[in-house]
Amino acid sequence: MTEPSRTAPPRAHGDAAAQAEVSPPHLLGKGFRDYLRYEVKLHHEPGGAAETSQRDIVVGGRVVAVLCFDPARDRVVLIHQFRLAAHLATGLGRMVEIVAGRVDPGEAPAAAAHRECLEEIGVAPTRLEELFKFMPTPGVTDEICTLYLGIVDSHALPARAGLAHEHEVTAPFTLSLDDALAMLSPGCVMNGYTRIALQWLALNRAHLDALAAKARAEV
Repeated sequence: MTEPSRTAPPRAHGDAAAQAEVSPPHLLGKGFRDYLRYEVKLHHEPGGAAETSQRDIVVGGRVVAVLCFDPARDRVVLIHQFRLAAHLATGLGRMVEIVAGRVDPGEAPAAAAHRECLEEIGVAPTRLEELFKFMPTPGVTDEICTLYLGIVDSHALPARAGLAHEHEVTAPFTLSLDDALAMLSPGCVMNGYTRIALQWLALNRAHLDALAAKARAEV
């Protein structure tokens, strides 16, 4: 197989369609997330022999996440939330997270992002800016997330938020940009969504600095 050129544009090395035949799903388990099994016939090379295997996925579907920022106060808004998987795996179940949640059937992603901010930090964003899409764990789930930058008023944050009927309890808090970026230190935060958002912040801090400067000029 010919290797792609190391000097090719980045997109030449990016995700691409696979030559695969996939069976209808077989339901292995139903719950908050359904568990499905597929028979997959995969050609690793065009025209080559096919490899047949069983592949399982947890249905995640469409998700949104919001990195919330208050430019008037130059503060990043995060939440603490209990996660059983983290509690069992590391003993650190009270995770630092950004706003995130599922997109309801028929709901637009931006509308879901607006709703999730209200639910998890108790404050609606005055502006949402779509950043990019990503799949956090494509080896396990079909979950695909749209990440937004959300402009909020952190002065209005409650001490607690979350949906009672979902047994969701969140504790919003704020950090300066410097302190938020310091959370990228090894061992500080394990949540992948949070780290991805903070990495974006590290690469695009000038964008948030400009928003903060504009907010101060408007006061």
